[in-house]
Amino acid sequence: MDHSKAFGRNALVAAAFVALLLSACNTTSGFGQDLGAAGNAISDAAEDAKSE
Repeated sequence: MDHSKAFGRNALVAAAFVALLLSACNTTSGFGQDLGAAGNAISDAAEDAKSE
């Protein structure tokens, strides 16, 4: 196999892997924000119920 073809293939695989990691980070971050908002809503509801 030609070394330039192998390098090109490896570079393509590495770029795809980096893109996958970056998209997973954004998804995980968004999920964490959603989960935090849900937790805050539950906390607020509990405080409201306690004060009634």
